[in-house]
Amino acid sequence: MTKEYKTIIEISGPLIFVEKTEPVGFGELVEIRTGEGLKRGQVLDTSDEVVVVQVFEGTGGLSKASAVRFTGDVIKMPLSPDIIGRVLSGSGRPRDGGPPIVPDVEREIIGAAINPASREKPRAFIQTGISTIDGTNTLVRGQKLPIFSGAGLPHNDVALQIARQAKALGEAESFAVIFCAMGITNEEAQHFMADFERTGALERAVVFLNLADDPAVERLLTPKLGLTTAEYLAFDLDMHVLIIYTDMTNYCESLRQMGAAREEVPGRRGYPGYMYTDLATNYERAGIIKGKNGSITQFPILTMPGDDITHPIPDLSGYITEGQLIVSRELHRKGIYPPIDIRPSLSRLMNSGIGKGHTREDHRAVSDQLYAYYAEGCDLRGLAAIVGKEALSERDKLILDFADRFEREFINQGRDEDRSIFETLDIGWKLLSGLPETMLTRIDDHLIKAYHPKYRKE
Repeated sequence: MTKEYKTIIEISGPLIFVEKTEPVGFGELVEIRTGEGLKRGQVLDTSDEVVVVQVFEGTGGLSKASAVRFTGDVIKMPLSPDIIGRVLSGSGRPRDGGPPIVPDVEREIIGAAINPASREKPRAFIQTGISTIDGTNTLVRGQKLPIFSGAGLPHNDVALQIARQAKALGEAESFAVIFCAMGITNEEAQHFMADFERTGALERAVVFLNLADDPAVERLLTPKLGLTTAEYLAFDLDMHVLIIYTDMTNYCESLRQMGAAREEVPGRRGYPGYMYTDLATNYERAGIIKGKNGSITQFPILTMPGDDITHPIPDLSGYITEGQLIVSRELHRKGIYPPIDIRPSLSRLMNSGIGKGHTREDHRAVSDQLYAYYAEGCDLRGLAAIVGKEALSERDKLILDFADRFEREFINQGRDEDRSIFETLDIGWKLLSGLPETMLTRIDDHLIKAYHPKYRKE
């Protein structure tokens, strides 16, 4: 039995400061005994004189007379194949009324990034069923592709649709989704769970729910618990795992709250200077390891405060991840769902997962041609607003009409509409067939002869 110490010298927000009593390690699990029972905590920092402990259940009810016990252990996630289909709290406890998880193995949640020398290059296509992702900003297995959104936009609906529809194309390999919700409201949690149960998506998912009224400290654990679970499913059980976080902005706000409680010198906009490193320790646990059959693909969702893409959270996330999908307020106002704007969006690994043997040989060319004319059409809208549509050339009018049709037919789709990549490419060809063949300058003649609706034999 380890000793108990009554040497708390300060209580600040979710933190307690304990006078140094014995050697303790970073991340060590701590038990604090109060009159109301036991609370759990974790060592956040240790120096020669003081140990800083973050208390998971909050510091309400604690006093300087509370007894602290350092367990010598770290937080571990109980794991077994039965974890699939479960709903857990942000601290890993059952939230679905089911029994505790009987572990085959317990893993420390403070994991390490995948060694670059052990990484396999991502190259397999993941179909989300959403045209703007599959067709023009393709998700590749092992990639980190964040969604940058804004307050009030339907990023959660997009996340749920991806969780329901994502699949490894043409393969019978087992696929799992881990859904980590951080700092969400009760209403959002009920919406998520109703959708998972309605569609049966829970059968292949593990859900971690951290609500807005749960302790902020717990929010910092949630993605680490999700990643530890993902690593077990991917590298022990050979599954392909898609992990979705919503919302990383709430996670970063908790980091800022911890930094303020520790009276750290703040960095940009009050966020701690180590936020880049902290985000990277989560994001870099995605990927494929040589010699292993499984993979971890990440879809972090973050809301940009004030729709500002230069804000530290999207800015730093953009450096670490391989692209971004931008949710557009302008498309949302037009009633278009999902309102993903392909112009500023980017998937840096797209070329690795498309083309012959992955999707279809015409994929890159069709994507480039759609992008070019949609971007030109959006620019022409500004010109038409000044000089009037009648003053535009015939070519410009064609491109302007193309941009409108592209939004209505390609971008816009139902919340339960699961398009295959071939349906997406065929919609692209249908749109391009409204233009003269001589305007298809980015597509080779042999692809036009093979896939253009005019030449295809039904």
